[in-house]
Amino acid sequence: MTTKRQLHLNLFIQSRGHHEAAWNHPDASPMGLMDAKYYQGIAQRAEVGLFDSIFFADILAATDDAALSGKVWLEPITLLAAIAAVTERIGLIATASTTYSLPFNLARQFSSIDHISNGRAGWNIVTTWMQEVARNFGDTRDVSLDDRYVQAEEFVEIITGLWDSWADDAVVDDRAAGIYARPDRIRAIDHDGPHYSVAGPLNLPRSPQGRPVLVQAGSSNTGRDFAARYAEAIFTAHLEKATAQEFYADIKARLVKAGRKPDQVLVLPGVNPMIASTETEAKRMVQELNESADPEVGRRTLSSRFGGHDFSHLPLDEILTPEDFPHPDTVEASRSRAVMVVGLVERERVTLRQLLAKLAGARGHFTFAGTPEQVADLIEDWFQDGAADGFNVMPPIFPGMLDAFIDEVVPILQARGLFRTEYTGTTLREHYGLDRPPAWS
Repeated sequence: MTTKRQLHLNLFIQSRGHHEAAWNHPDASPMGLMDAKYYQGIAQRAEVGLFDSIFFADILAATDDAALSGKVWLEPITLLAAIAAVTERIGLIATASTTYSLPFNLARQFSSIDHISNGRAGWNIVTTWMQEVARNFGDTRDVSLDDRYVQAEEFVEIITGLWDSWADDAVVDDRAAGIYARPDRIRAIDHDGPHYSVAGPLNLPRSPQGRPVLVQAGSSNTGRDFAARYAEAIFTAHLEKATAQEFYADIKARLVKAGRKPDQVLVLPGVNPMIASTETEAKRMVQELNESADPEVGRRTLSSRFGGHDFSHLPLDEILTPEDFPHPDTVEASRSRAVMVVGLVERERVTLRQLLAKLAGARGHFTFAGTPEQVADLIEDWFQDGAADGFNVMPPIFPGMLDAFIDEVVPILQARGLFRTEYTGTTLREHYGLDRPPAWS
């Protein structure tokens, strides 16, 4: 008897919600954004909802609109350590850049989180191109997207080598004999490449999962190739089901070409659900949020998606054309999002105000307003129809919309046999159905 395929749910935690207007909304949490207890509470609630994992994004610079939008955040890896201490099962994923990190240090940090959490860590791999970030690191290079991915590949090869530098049976902890670990089961990696020189081995034993789970979110052609070689879960953004299906089919085909098993890489598109007892009420709530959003904050966010391009001259209420935007091929910061925005403008002939409203909810991820049953129907449809292995859930407001999802949507998915009714594993790899990477023998 075959086991019915189960969907996976990750909770993307950001500010007081993913809508731009959530941070100061009266229904949002009153807790401070620098209060670790706020994030601990959300993670604990997600664990009650049996989510596979939680996730924190990161940007290595203050945004231009931080003072007006509450776009501030604690350092994600540090925060995961605090959350690990108050949770037991839920996976813990943080973002870290290959462009502005060093492999040995990052290997230690994520391995430590995996040890602290007893096997629940995941690393969301990003390559960074933002002028604001570059200035913070004294970086004057002009590095293309393709070159950043070449550097990232070397980075990942090093970090996985470091995680594997201790064999699974290296530690004996024999106090009587005075031997903590077998020297013959620990090895250097002696990497000497174009970007890094790292001797190794790592200075802590192999972690409970063998390696933390590798997560990736790039959707460009280069990003997809990278994912096919290294990723074990992919966060992706789509405004419609058809593009999600195309992405899903393309990734699974690239995995086969790369000699990997398609079921060992999960595709998790973002979904931003506004949930109410009626569809009309849910749509009213979305409209209220959109109307309360500051269009100038949205304009600055749009600028960041296009590498700092100046959109200040565009009127809010005139129809946009693709010519109002840089060609996506020239965008180094977030090319896949640039393609999405320009495609939307060409397809729907929106004004700037309308475009900013569409992006305010979840920055290009799929937004949906409806009843719990309608949200469950949407999730099931995408899951069963070749668009997703699960979802990166992005509530517009915390904690209300997370509570609504857990209390009203999750039970429907469980009743349909699509989602777990209890945790059956203890590690993130077990939640995701991923194999444990073998150690060297």
